[in-house]
Amino acid sequence: MSAAGSEEKRSLEVAEAAREGEWRRPSFVKAMFMGQLQPELLFPFPEQDAADRAAGDEILAQVREFLAKNLDADRIDRTGNIPKPLIAGLAKLGLFGIKIPKEYGGLGLSQINYNRIIHLVSSHCASTAVFLSAHQSIGVPQPLKMFGTPEQKQTYLPRLAAGAISAFALTEPGVGSDPSRMSTRAVRSEDGESWILNGEKLWITNGPIAELLIVMARTNDPEADKPEITAFIVEGDSPGLERVHRCDFMGLKGLRNGLLRFTDVRVPAENVLGGVGEGLRLALITLNTGRLTLPAACAAAMKQALAIAVDFGNSRCQWGAPVGHHEAVAAKIARMSADIFAVDSLTWLTSAMADGGTQDIRLEAAMAKLYCTEALWRCTDDAVQVRGGRGYETADSLRGRGEAPVPTERMLRDARINLIIEGTSEIMHLFIAREALDAHLKVAGMSGATGKMDIKSAAAYYAKWYPLLWLPRAAVLKSVDLPFALKVHFWYLERATRRLARDLFHMMLRHRQGLQKKQRVLARLVDSGAELFAMAAVLARALSPGAPPGADKLADLFCRQARRRLNRLHRAVYFNDDGRDYRLAREILAGQYPWLEENILSTWKEQDSGS
Repeated sequence: MSAAGSEEKRSLEVAEAAREGEWRRPSFVKAMFMGQLQPELLFPFPEQDAADRAAGDEILAQVREFLAKNLDADRIDRTGNIPKPLIAGLAKLGLFGIKIPKEYGGLGLSQINYNRIIHLVSSHCASTAVFLSAHQSIGVPQPLKMFGTPEQKQTYLPRLAAGAISAFALTEPGVGSDPSRMSTRAVRSEDGESWILNGEKLWITNGPIAELLIVMARTNDPEADKPEITAFIVEGDSPGLERVHRCDFMGLKGLRNGLLRFTDVRVPAENVLGGVGEGLRLALITLNTGRLTLPAACAAAMKQALAIAVDFGNSRCQWGAPVGHHEAVAAKIARMSADIFAVDSLTWLTSAMADGGTQDIRLEAAMAKLYCTEALWRCTDDAVQVRGGRGYETADSLRGRGEAPVPTERMLRDARINLIIEGTSEIMHLFIAREALDAHLKVAGMSGATGKMDIKSAAAYYAKWYPLLWLPRAAVLKSVDLPFALKVHFWYLERATRRLARDLFHMMLRHRQGLQKKQRVLARLVDSGAELFAMAAVLARALSPGAPPGADKLADLFCRQARRRLNRLHRAVYFNDDGRDYRLAREILAGQYPWLEENILSTWKEQDSGS
């Protein structure tokens, strides 16, 4: 095996070892990939408890008033700074401990109410929303709640709820999403009472100002085949902890994000979180919950984008009519509206699933993150296009020449990062595909990340399972009572779920264990699953007694559009240019087409540090 092949195998084995354990609770998405539609897991659409909603309404009213008076989003974008008085005000409102239990000084609110707050903040200022979310969705509070000892919780949760800013330090300059190459190390001190931490962490949101951090480090021999990764609670003022650089990005200009360096940082032994060697598993489980915030933030930004497009569509006249009355613009507004309904439905569905605790939502959370962030990018791009030159112009420039300071340009810049943070779209495709394949791999007797297929075992199972994928399931079709206009979409949903499982099975037969390397095939299957999950969510919400007016029309439009996308994805699974694309890309990477880069000036190559 080549060195590159050995490295890939090692990386896959590390990721495999860190996965969550057995599926002990039902999962709607997992069942879909086995060809089973389980509407009882989504229907009826979960409604927020009245008392829980009242608790959320009370804090939301306070937050709305505070934001309107104190948060100047354009100023934050311009100056690159969230003012300290604003941070103090957010802390006073309790927004640093939204989900921290009241016994530790937090608000003790549900996931739904947490997301309602992040939704409101996101609609006005993405930098502030990410600042708050990074602190408690993936910062210290969430993993501490889930994995901390009683002593750790008593020590740190009150500080965090009162306003101690936190961060989560996992990524490294040369590692990215590959934990097998993590270089930050922690070794036990001679007296055994502490760990000595050395290394660097990159792109750590809130890192430059964090009072407390979760830091992931390797705690075994660097020459060992598999790294033992451990999570540590680290004080922000620890000697040897250096804030080396603050990163500046396309958007989220107010974010404090940077490069951190640890040089002989001493961490008390009691600050190990979750146990030695449990760090990567802790990180993955934390990210599962943390990803639930992104759909709420996406929904808010999309609603703001729609409000901007509708306002301009009504007020701006071209060629004798408002621009919104022209078919090309109207199509964008219709698509934005349908996508918003889907993203909003996924947001509150997955939030309720998290609060309910009766389902395994690792796939649902990942799919919601993937689907909603992609939809947000389309939506903000459409809003910029609808406003034309005014969409591309900054709010400050618009204000300077006497027009309303509509922040469309800022929203587009801020939206782009969502396809990257907490797992890029590409990583989400691979993560979802691996989890979705889990049941099939067990049936096929394939062990680990690169095991071989047990043909006899697979044949015995699939000989009974596969024929059923061609037969409609009458009990499922009769289980949900929908108006006829939506019932036809539910029937399609049931058929397409069986088709998805067939497509996956066919690709397993074609590629065997090599399927896990067919990233584009897997991505199409995952995208198909995401479209089906979104369809199920909008149909369930449209049927809900609490559905907003016009929900049936939006659900119908979304399902029509989703069905067209699904049919294209299905065809592309079998008929595509993946092989040609890959071969040509390798030739280009090998320098066989130097003329493609002729007559350009690339000064950055001369300044490249080799990273």
